[in-house]
Amino acid sequence: MTDRDPGPAAPNRHTQDIEVDTACAVRFAFLTTAPYLPLMSETPILTDRLALSRYRDRARRNPALFLHEEAAADVQDRLALVNKSFTAPAIVTPFPEFWQNTLPGARVTEDSEILELKENSHDLIVHALALHWANDPVGQLIQCRRALRPDGLLLVLALGGQTLQELRAVLGQAEIEITGGLSPRIAPMGEIRDLGALLQRAGLALPVADSAVLKTSYATALHLMHDLRAMGESNAMTARIRTATRRDVVMRAMELYAENYSDPDGRITATFEIITLTGWAPDASQPQPLRPGSAAQRLADALNTVETPLKD
Repeated sequence: MTDRDPGPAAPNRHTQDIEVDTACAVRFAFLTTAPYLPLMSETPILTDRLALSRYRDRARRNPALFLHEEAAADVQDRLALVNKSFTAPAIVTPFPEFWQNTLPGARVTEDSEILELKENSHDLIVHALALHWANDPVGQLIQCRRALRPDGLLLVLALGGQTLQELRAVLGQAEIEITGGLSPRIAPMGEIRDLGALLQRAGLALPVADSAVLKTSYATALHLMHDLRAMGESNAMTARIRTATRRDVVMRAMELYAENYSDPDGRITATFEIITLTGWAPDASQPQPLRPGSAAQRLADALNTVETPLKD
């Protein structure tokens, strides 16, 4: 691989030029509606954790972690704006070796189904770009909330629904044209509203969700697929097809990608969306909502405007 240059803390393009001989299957999985259940056997199993572990181990040989670099820089920026010092941080991540120096003294643990975090032991937890592979995402957040001390902060950085929207479209169209069917290649990822609701379901206070969209470019779709492989993001869905993608499907997808998603320089574009969720472990010191009807002043008076009653 050649050098990667993602640019400053919030770039809008990422360029990559590498030689690729074969295509790799690319699929992401995300579950946003599974309830948190104590028995994991009752939760739908979307991710093959053994396959995911193999893909990540392979990626560590020559990783492409520019998304993690973006996420780490964003975490630093957000924490700089928080008027609070954190003395017992923890980081949940698929790449501990990358994140271990992000927060001094942080406990860094992998995103296993059962997190290695002790209850009531941290005042800050960062869940870094791993939630999209969780079989029980709500359960991951609940475990984080339990590991937080009162008024502790949880920062979750997750890939959102716009991620790889171009690749999702061309792979689906190519497969339908050639085979007449559609295999489960890229499952829907969480939209910002769905992910924001997970914070409330996990019992976190003052929930906030926001999104950053990163536009990247590659020489061809195969270069993008190669980079996804180097991110450890090859398909690990339990329902994946276990055979290699047909060559004619891959070639047709490349044609469709170049026809529909090329920039003026002839490079194909790819979208990555990082959704950041912010929530706090409940504490009596936090702002509390007022009881409905308890306002002492009218909003119209504060805005110096005339109130217009609605008709029945």
